[in-house]
Amino acid sequence: MYFGWTTGERCGREDLATRSAVTGGAGCYRRPMRQLLPDLLEDPDVDALYAADDRPVPVDRPWVMSNMISSVDGAAALDGVSGGLGGPGDKVVFSALRSVADVVVAAAGTVRAERYGPPRTTPAQQARRVARGQRPFPRIAVVSGSLDLDYTSALFGPDAPERPIVITGTRPSPEQLGRASEVAEVIVAGADRVDLGAALRSLHERGAGVVLCEGGPSLNGQLVADDLIDESCVTLSPLLAGGDAARIMHGGPADAVRPMRLARVLVEGDMLLLRYVRA
Repeated sequence: MYFGWTTGERCGREDLATRSAVTGGAGCYRRPMRQLLPDLLEDPDVDALYAADDRPVPVDRPWVMSNMISSVDGAAALDGVSGGLGGPGDKVVFSALRSVADVVVAAAGTVRAERYGPPRTTPAQQARRVARGQRPFPRIAVVSGSLDLDYTSALFGPDAPERPIVITGTRPSPEQLGRASEVAEVIVAGADRVDLGAALRSLHERGAGVVLCEGGPSLNGQLVADDLIDESCVTLSPLLAGGDAARIMHGGPADAVRPMRLARVLVEGDMLLLRYVRA
């Protein structure tokens, strides 16, 4: 998936994890970033900032972060994917957030549209993770009620550094569950609809203290409705998109309003990178 580029080379968000967090890699220039809140910092170490954030783990589930990008007028995607909204600074934050998560959760539609592969972290991020008592790489968990998944993709391949997880309900047949279990750890939570609260408890039982949700909007909306988001990281892209793209969190009851507190503001050029935590 691609999240903006400069100097003629496309720079995928996931690809950046294997490149320099300062330059974005050869051919992918990142302008200096500034932190405006809570303290003014010039070109901070973004990995260190997000790694140092306080994330108290709830009693029976992990701390849940979401990370999404939006145009100024609220579009979560252009032409069905989020790639055209982002830029190098967004990729740096994307990589930093993945580097602190034990598990990265995404809906099956997002995994297909963005062509997810195995998670990657830089050697420096791996060292920090191990020092914190984490595995060198986060695990990817795919939420799919139907198990309509491409098990031949790289995400489920033998070269993945961590065995992926598939989260589903009771709707799939025993044959479908058996096929999924050949390439992934399967968690059954809920019936026709995946019970995200039960899924998070299962991840907690497997040792996950921090879970990062990368969407899509419907999965995010379900998390909001169930009051399961503790931290929301939002990149505001300096674009007007128009059209009928979904919001970054979509669906659920209209009265599911959750107060949040602004904890960090980063700026790169005209792009804002915001961190909110539960108020």
